[in-house]
Amino acid sequence: MEYIDNLPPMDLMRSEKMTFVQLIIPVESAHPAITFLGQLGLLQFRDLNADKSPFQRTFVNQVKRCAEMSRKLRFFKDQTQKAGLLPSPRPASQPDIELEELEIQLAEHEHELIEMNANSEKLRQSYNELLEFKMVLQKASDLLVSSRSHTTAQDTELNENVYSNDNYSDTASLLEQEMQPGLSNQSGVRFISGIICKSKILQFERMLFRTTRGNMLFHQAVADEELLDPSSNEMVEKIVFVVFFSGEQARSKILKICEAFGANCYPVPEDMTKRRQITREVLSRLSELETTLDVGLRHRDKALTSIGFHLTKWMNMVRREKAVYDTLNMLNFDVTKKCLVGEGWCPIFAKTKIQEALQRATMDSNSQVGIIFHVMDAVGSPPTYFRTNRFTNAYQEIVDAYGVAKYQEVNPAVYTIVTFPFLFAVMFGDWGHGICLLLGALVLISKESKLSSQKLGSFMEMLFGGRYVVLLMSIFSIYCGLIYNEFFSVPFHIFGGSAYKCRDASCSDAQTVGLIKYSDPYPFGVDPSWRGSRSELPFLNSLKMKMSILLGVAQMNLGILLSYFNARFFNSSLDIKYQFVPQVIFLNSLFGYLCLLIVVKWCTGSQADLYHVMIYMFLSPFEALGENQLFWGQSVLQVILLLLALVAVPWMLFPKPFILKRLHTERFQGGTYGLLGTSEVDIYEEPDSARQHQHEEFNFSEVFVHQMIHSIEFVLGAVSNTASYLRLWALSLAHSELSTVFYEKVLLLAWGYDNLIIRLIGLAVFAFATTFILLMMETLSAFLHALRLHWVEFQNKFYHGDGYKFKPFSFASLADDED
Repeated sequence: MEYIDNLPPMDLMRSEKMTFVQLIIPVESAHPAITFLGQLGLLQFRDLNADKSPFQRTFVNQVKRCAEMSRKLRFFKDQTQKAGLLPSPRPASQPDIELEELEIQLAEHEHELIEMNANSEKLRQSYNELLEFKMVLQKASDLLVSSRSHTTAQDTELNENVYSNDNYSDTASLLEQEMQPGLSNQSGVRFISGIICKSKILQFERMLFRTTRGNMLFHQAVADEELLDPSSNEMVEKIVFVVFFSGEQARSKILKICEAFGANCYPVPEDMTKRRQITREVLSRLSELETTLDVGLRHRDKALTSIGFHLTKWMNMVRREKAVYDTLNMLNFDVTKKCLVGEGWCPIFAKTKIQEALQRATMDSNSQVGIIFHVMDAVGSPPTYFRTNRFTNAYQEIVDAYGVAKYQEVNPAVYTIVTFPFLFAVMFGDWGHGICLLLGALVLISKESKLSSQKLGSFMEMLFGGRYVVLLMSIFSIYCGLIYNEFFSVPFHIFGGSAYKCRDASCSDAQTVGLIKYSDPYPFGVDPSWRGSRSELPFLNSLKMKMSILLGVAQMNLGILLSYFNARFFNSSLDIKYQFVPQVIFLNSLFGYLCLLIVVKWCTGSQADLYHVMIYMFLSPFEALGENQLFWGQSVLQVILLLLALVAVPWMLFPKPFILKRLHTERFQGGTYGLLGTSEVDIYEEPDSARQHQHEEFNFSEVFVHQMIHSIEFVLGAVSNTASYLRLWALSLAHSELSTVFYEKVLLLAWGYDNLIIRLIGLAVFAFATTFILLMMETLSAFLHALRLHWVEFQNKFYHGDGYKFKPFSFASLADDED
């Protein structure tokens, strides 16, 4: 035991030791002190004003100012993006400015931009109106001319009718009146011309027809170019229309409908000369407006470009200032002593760095009084903090996704670094597919510096974050693929010749029948001669199923062993005696014995039926094994192991609750006297340990029910968890069979045709199936199953995961925030 205690500590084995500290900061040193602590990023402040609303805190006005400045900076960023300009990713070299000076500059820039935008919007609106007017003049002129030319074909008939009937203007239809030239003013036929969005034209025409009861004539033509819609800032296709009608009442109705549909109406004179004159004036005005708009846009772009050089730096500065004042609002303000009092957690190794940062803040602020930094006793549980690097961070995130480790609890990430990619590879074993994964991981790692500074999509960000996980998964997949001897489901004689050969020279089908063993076993992995033989599936099924059980029992034993180290670290002897010991006995009496039988059967080459042995171990423990006996004394050993498993269940269930009750009674009835608990002792208490509830009411029924649930869960879980590891066999078999199907039924089948097109199609289908089904879907499936095996089957043996993360005040964590 002393040897175990003297082992050197591992960085990831347990979280960093934390201490609770108090800061007493003079007012003049508060801002620089919090700034330096934010740059250091090793102190987590506790909110001492949790009972106050945000508007009741000391520095609420400064927070409001920073929020207003953030709004202005977001406005500048939006304007820059709308203008198609990219803000400079690297801040321009500019001397540091004060927050008040920056606030004045931002206000001036905002006022200037708003004024330029308002002028530009007015000019753009005028430009759009003139552009629409020009299109209406052109298209309406064409419509009017075509209408006049349409009448010339029927001049003879209409003239006879018109001049033979003096009352024609009273009785003729609107269509006939409109078609007769020179009579529009006399007969009261008028027209309204305008422009409308193409999406509204059908409803617009139908409404006009219904409102005028069909007493109108509607002409339309598509505009030559799309126009900018000021409301949506998108290009919209529009239609020019001309509506002929009669009567003032119809005119008012048509104008109201135009207004309701957002159609813009423009006056078009009937006289060709006037139309040409107005068109020239409109074109001249459009030219002037284009010039004015170009000058205004260049001026605005120049202003936005100058802002863009400093935008990143300003945003970082305001973001940091807001974070500083938010943190200052978490401190207590002592009016009488003119100081701020703060409390928080920090790692023990960071105390010296924090004190140096506070001394720098005192010197920079020229304060006469130094900042007081001292350690306090804490009642609450400290946060959990692991120092990780680029390689270990992804594995720690996998564990934290299940639950953050309790303070100083054994960290499963240490073992996950090896076991997770290995169990993945057991299900994904193919060294051809493993090489493909390895190439993808190496590409991500080679572009690490470039991709880390870019904003990636959700999928790519997850893939990039787990690049080292993919690297190890691919390496282990190559290793397991060499053991399975599979390269895209094709076996190779990599490590020498096969141990099997044909019985004689006349053997016709040496791949399926007639093979006999003539030399030593294949030196590494599965013999390639098994591939395609009649006994391939029975052999591989037996191998992978038993291997899955061995791996599963080994990992579950590792989890139980880690529970021992947890109990020893937290000084909980009850957990060692009444949880660890019976759990080890129960698991290994049943499934450890099964693993022993598997190894003995492999070593001896026995034909014993292990299913029969395990089933009748429970049903008929005293019955002779007969031909299923693997070694001498097996029957006696089975009876002993069965009795041990039966004893282990009440051993887990009954002693611990009654001992806890006795200890509680002795402690509170004066039976014994114990040391007063301190924060250093209470921190390391196990939730179920004897000293945990010294200040709480002891409820025996709750403790007993909790222990009963825990015991039943372990007993049933020992069976279900062992069976759950058979997914290693199932997914490995599925992956192998899918690879074989795609290779034999797609690639080889297509290659059998003497046709280049069929071969290329078969190769394309094989590549597609390999990439999207085997390399993507199967990878995701194996990843999720390996995740489940770690979260459920492994971690539930020792891992509570009920802690909370250490979240220090750090400027680095604000880098990606968008306020």
